[in-house]
Amino acid sequence: MKLSILVPVYNEVSTFDQVLKRILDVDYPCELEVVVVDDGSRDGTSELLDKIDDPRVAVHRHDVNRGKGAAIRTAATLATGTHMTICDADLEYDPDDIPKLLAPVIAGDSEVVYGTRTFSSHTSYSFWFVLGNRGVTTFANMLFNCYIRDLETCFKLMPLPLYRSLDVRSAGFGMEAEVTGKLLRLGYRPFEVPISYRARSRAEGKKLTWRDGVEALWILSRIRLFGRA
Repeated sequence: MKLSILVPVYNEVSTFDQVLKRILDVDYPCELEVVVVDDGSRDGTSELLDKIDDPRVAVHRHDVNRGKGAAIRTAATLATGTHMTICDADLEYDPDDIPKLLAPVIAGDSEVVYGTRTFSSHTSYSFWFVLGNRGVTTFANMLFNCYIRDLETCFKLMPLPLYRSLDVRSAGFGMEAEVTGKLLRLGYRPFEVPISYRARSRAEGKKLTWRDGVEALWILSRIRLFGRA
């Protein structure tokens, strides 16, 4: 087993070094590679990437900002692992939780594992953010007659060939709904494990908006009805 951690980066100069160090410091039960895609950063992030000197880390760049989904598509194309997961570069997710995602796969309990966030007063961005996430997740459960708890989680682990086969086309944050919708339509039911989470505020750089929630509902509906996003 070889795990490819895909890291999309866009204007994260204040947090990227910390995130990368924490990813690399984790004790993984398998071989590791980190595939970073700088999605057109203009805040000095690119200069940080130039200084990386670790054989486990590969860096690629988009000349212009294309969106998180596009950055992950590039990373997944270039990755060489047997399995993949995504880790954002903003410190909302804790890389120490990644081995929890690997455990059910190693034990043979599941091919697809989701890290499920537990929202609370000191970890959530706002009431409306949590309500929106639960609303989108509930909508997916109703459409596909299943029960998952956190559709939008960044921590989704699965075989890399499976992710590639989903042919995710959403360029922005809609990729999270597209991945989940396509997995559910194919009959996959993610194994869920609890993870820690600390949401950023708008002032700290939170990029997700209500429009992304509306887009997620539209994407899920198209996948359920037509099999495509």
